[in-house]
Amino acid sequence: MEQSHIFAETCQWYLGELAKIDLACRADLIGVMFENGALRVPFYDREYLVSGEGITENSGREISPAVRVVLCKYIMTCPAELPVLSDSLITYREFKDAGPLISYFTTNTNKIIETTFAGRLNALRERSVTLGGEIQTSQTYDFSVQFHALPRIPVVLNFNDRDDLFPANASILYRASAECFLDMECLAITGTLLAGLLIRP
Repeated sequence: MEQSHIFAETCQWYLGELAKIDLACRADLIGVMFENGALRVPFYDREYLVSGEGITENSGREISPAVRVVLCKYIMTCPAELPVLSDSLITYREFKDAGPLISYFTTNTNKIIETTFAGRLNALRERSVTLGGEIQTSQTYDFSVQFHALPRIPVVLNFNDRDDLFPANASILYRASAECFLDMECLAITGTLLAGLLIRP
């Protein structure tokens, strides 16, 4: 409850800052559309309209404070120039400022996916496709899928199911350039949100 309150207060401050920004100039850099004074930002399986006046979602579903903060931060952190978007991928722990949040990230992403989908590979596949995941060809993993957390921030989930020798193992990978668009706390939220979406009934 306390964390939600902090997120809500932070988001209100961010919205005030967004009102001072030329949002139209940010659209091409972050890869979104600018319409009627707002940025149209897809975030996993939903699309949001973001402006200094607030954040809305077409279906009218409730938007969590954490999601609001990530959307605001994504626009505010937008670099002045588009960085090189390398195809190479790294784990969350490999980001230079991730240290304090590595345990949180692992517990609330990898471990949740492993325990939920161990022995249920088909369920993981079906849920991933439902969320818009693009299945990848892999010779190394039992299942690999790419999601788009936000424009410019693809997220790859690699999963090996349990067998007679090893438990299930999940890893989540980002482009190294993701840190140009989000701080480590918000990047961690993209991972925990993905895990939540995957395990949602």
